[in-house]
Amino acid sequence: MTHPLRVLVVDDEPAIHRFMGPALAANGYEALRADTGAEALALAANRRPDIVVLDLGLPDMDGKEVIRRLRAWSEVPVLVLSARDREAEKIESLDLGADDFINKPFGMGELMARLRAAPRHRLQSRGETPVLRLGDIEIDVPRHRVSRAGEEVKLTPKEFDLLAFLARHAGKVVTHRQILREVWGPAHEHDTQYLRVYVGQLRAKLEPDPASPTIVITEPGVGYRTGE
Repeated sequence: MTHPLRVLVVDDEPAIHRFMGPALAANGYEALRADTGAEALALAANRRPDIVVLDLGLPDMDGKEVIRRLRAWSEVPVLVLSARDREAEKIESLDLGADDFINKPFGMGELMARLRAAPRHRLQSRGETPVLRLGDIEIDVPRHRVSRAGEEVKLTPKEFDLLAFLARHAGKVVTHRQILREVWGPAHEHDTQYLRVYVGQLRAKLEPDPASPTIVITEPGVGYRTGE
């Protein structure tokens, strides 16, 4: 099962949301809405979007400040969508960590092409492969698809995020706090019981014997690691 990528649209113009919400849904995305920078940062931490589409002219803070704060803890692809067309604005936005810049007015076809490219570009810029592997498990990151021995495995979006994070650190011990911060956000760093529930769900779907896991292995009192 392929889960829709979650796109956070940050803009204080209601018309933009009325236009983009249905357009994103029609193209297979799940749209989240934020009208201010503060709301965008909260949603980014709590809902973990796959892509952020960001206007620079927000009522409470400049969009470049949103990029700066977001990059302090997240590598989510950021696509700036703005009426500010000065070269200096583009350069500063990109230097702060934005992945792309589109001028308003814009064509929906162009925006969709940029959205499709954003996750791939982010992975490439970090030197990561878009397809991760754990033994016979294949994790297609841009498409949010998992298969084992060629057979597709249905995971929830959060199960997928957890598995992908563990696969990026294959063979290494990652702490409860590291996992919770990356997958669920800074507000959930101490929700270890929540993490145990999701690890149990992953094992039920991926382990040959969930009672004796060989894929997601517990390091007592510390965290988890993947099998070699």
